[in-house]
Amino acid sequence: MTQPVSPPRDSTDKVPQARPPAWRGLPARADVRTLSLLGVLAALIIVGGITKPDEFLDTRNLQLVLTQASVVGVVTVGMTFVIISGGIDLSVGAIVALASVWATTVATQEYGFAGILFTALIVGVGCGLVNGVLIAYGAMVPFIATLAMLASARGLALQITDGKTQIVTVPSVLDLGERDAYILGIPPLVLVFAVVTVIGWLVLNRTTFGRRTVAVGGNPEAARLAGIDVRRQRLYLYLLSGLCCGIAAFLLIVLSGSGQNTNGNLYELDAIAAAIIGGTLLTGGRGTITGSVLGVLIFFTITNIFALNNLQSDVQQIAKGAIIVAAVLVQRRTASTT
Repeated sequence: MTQPVSPPRDSTDKVPQARPPAWRGLPARADVRTLSLLGVLAALIIVGGITKPDEFLDTRNLQLVLTQASVVGVVTVGMTFVIISGGIDLSVGAIVALASVWATTVATQEYGFAGILFTALIVGVGCGLVNGVLIAYGAMVPFIATLAMLASARGLALQITDGKTQIVTVPSVLDLGERDAYILGIPPLVLVFAVVTVIGWLVLNRTTFGRRTVAVGGNPEAARLAGIDVRRQRLYLYLLSGLCCGIAAFLLIVLSGSGQNTNGNLYELDAIAAAIIGGTLLTGGRGTITGSVLGVLIFFTITNIFALNNLQSDVQQIAKGAIIVAAVLVQRRTASTT
């Protein structure tokens, strides 16, 4: 019995092509976002140079912008990890305040430089531990848990200081803020910020911890089925955020030479906004340290330009709000086309 012979395939017939994985386009999109942010930052520098050339382009002013950005920038690095994992941390500003006042009490200052640094770090990590345990093992919503920490840390900071400013009297700490401590014209605080940024970038992009963070933020259930301990990963992330707050508190102590219960005011909003501008999705699963750092620099450059041009603070806040809305709209448009 003869088998039917299939007709020859016409040369014009199209062979189905396999679609490339979606993740292959991520580096290209990240590069586009980074270049766009660099373009915005360059445009702001040009505007500042045109409106106030003598003041804005002065070396001391640029050093001041970078120094002020360093404190919030360190907090933003930790916040970026938390948001990528699908969480949020509203308590970072309050933790900075609590760590700064606890580290500047008379009893702590008796232990000198090491005592202040250690106290700031351990208070930050301790607060991060409480947040992490409540969220990861207590099944509390991150918004509620960190909001509770915000209120508690602010209240404890006020209780410690009794509403008074605590002056730092340790020379080795104060000397870090002097121009004599600059290395090749770069303030020590900026160098610390740079080191934290590099370490954060390496951890997110070159380690298993970073890949697990992205996986948990993208799909927690799939991450669990893949063998990732989601609860433990979330605990580590809030510990990391608390550690960054402790570092930022020490930098703020060096910068201001004091500890106050009002320190870190609205740092949480600045850090979240900088991360969003940098391309970090609030729903989790995507974000870059580079973009978040550029977001911080953009915010502080805008603030500096407004201050030099004697614009009111309310105008600055309106401009920041408009930038955040624009960044979110761009994110939604990008997500809908991918």
